[in-house]
Amino acid sequence: MDRLQELVRLHRMETGPCEVARLLGLSRTTERQYRTVLAGAGLLHGAPDALPPLETLKAVVEAALPPKRPPQSTTSLERWLTHVEELTGRGLGPRAIYDRLRLDHADFDGTYWSVKRLVRRLRRDRGVRAEEVAIPVETRPGEVAQVDFGEIGRLWDPALGRLRRAWVFVMVLGYSRRMVARIAFDQKVETWVRLHVEAFAELGGVPEILVPDNLKAAVVRAAFGVGGVTALNRSYRELARHYGFKVDPTPVRQPKKKGKVESGVRYVKRNGLAGLASNADLDAAAAHLGRWVEGIANQRIHGTTQRRPAEVFAAEERSALMALPAVPFVPVIWHQAGVHQDAHVAFGGRLYSVPWRLIKQRVWLRASAHTVDVYAEDERVATHDRRGRSLRATRDEHLPPERAPLRHRSRAFWEARADGLDPEIGAYVREIFDSDDVLSMLRTVQAIVTHLETFPRERAVAACRRARHFGNYTNGAIKTILRQGLDMQPLPGVEAPSAQLTHPRFARAITDLLHLTKEDIDELH
Repeated sequence: MDRLQELVRLHRMETGPCEVARLLGLSRTTERQYRTVLAGAGLLHGAPDALPPLETLKAVVEAALPPKRPPQSTTSLERWLTHVEELTGRGLGPRAIYDRLRLDHADFDGTYWSVKRLVRRLRRDRGVRAEEVAIPVETRPGEVAQVDFGEIGRLWDPALGRLRRAWVFVMVLGYSRRMVARIAFDQKVETWVRLHVEAFAELGGVPEILVPDNLKAAVVRAAFGVGGVTALNRSYRELARHYGFKVDPTPVRQPKKKGKVESGVRYVKRNGLAGLASNADLDAAAAHLGRWVEGIANQRIHGTTQRRPAEVFAAEERSALMALPAVPFVPVIWHQAGVHQDAHVAFGGRLYSVPWRLIKQRVWLRASAHTVDVYAEDERVATHDRRGRSLRATRDEHLPPERAPLRHRSRAFWEARADGLDPEIGAYVREIFDSDDVLSMLRTVQAIVTHLETFPRERAVAACRRARHFGNYTNGAIKTILRQGLDMQPLPGVEAPSAQLTHPRFARAITDLLHLTKEDIDELH
């Protein structure tokens, strides 16, 4: 349009058509088309210094020469235009729209590339939406830091002696762009918490707000809609409470909301760790990364601030950070687990018992370096030592009382338990163990001892005495004796005790009755 004004000015100065075309870099045909249109509107006559506004020229030219869509801009999906517009408005991308059309319409014969071109044209015609506008946010010193992980390939783990996937942890201060970077082999909660503690120690302070990505170590549930609730990982929440910072998670699928650390991760991967050998040792890679961060990343002239991050941090931001807590942070991991059928929960390669009535429920574990606390309904129901040689940490009070002893499988335990009832019962149990030199009699002993514990000692001893007399060492025999009351009958060949009572319970001595007078039979009652 600006050249149209110049075309009008040159013609008003009576410049020839060929010269006008040469000066404006137009072909003679194009110059003639514009000249004919403008002359017909009477715009080529007048003073050279009183040119018509651009809007007038544009309206005249577009009315006479409407723009033509080039052939490559036409689409073969014209009959599907309504469907594509609807799906685009719902946020679907070209690939999703192409797959949806193929799935819902059997007569769809378009290609993915035609769909992609149409979506691009629709977005261009629609223009920029308000939510697509990037709003630059300026932060004051010490206010915000952004954190994220970025995968860097595979490194050699000397502890395990093999190659493992590795990530780089990056924290970038929003004001100075000061960077902290660490290499890790996983994104577990304990690793995430440990790297934060190391970063705060390196910075010598704590930012007021941290902006993490939505990884599970930081955010359990991300919700940014109406009525949505964002749930932080309980371990990360405990870390934030100890250091006094707030957590502002990045909205889902909007990485530009934490663009400083996103660009920082790319910078580390493309510069600091670029060309790193696939079999590089972790220690060597970490040492190289540390030198690069201090000597290059924090000393360069930053593209946005045009200042060196290390200098800005030392001069303005270090003093603005919150002070480190006087008490060191004790790493605590919160983990939700289901209670198995054996009344145990799994954590860190070990099993910990919980009250058996919580079976099939979900509980929270709070694990420190030395203990594991179990919480149900926000009430602590068990505490275990985290360290131990055995796979299981079991407490008898967490199991049903009548079944808790069954977890013990040593002969000595059950012999001692039988001795506790009576030495004669203990002798009977030892005979059961020795009754078969091949078959294990442990289950038989467990059943007999637990059954005898429910009876009075006298009956339990009598039942064992009778079973020993007949050489019967089965649980069924003990149950039959007690059920039929055979334990209260004398053994064959053994003289039964006399039925004469030395001190009758309800009888009275004759002398107690002599002082009574004879009742008169005629006396009225």
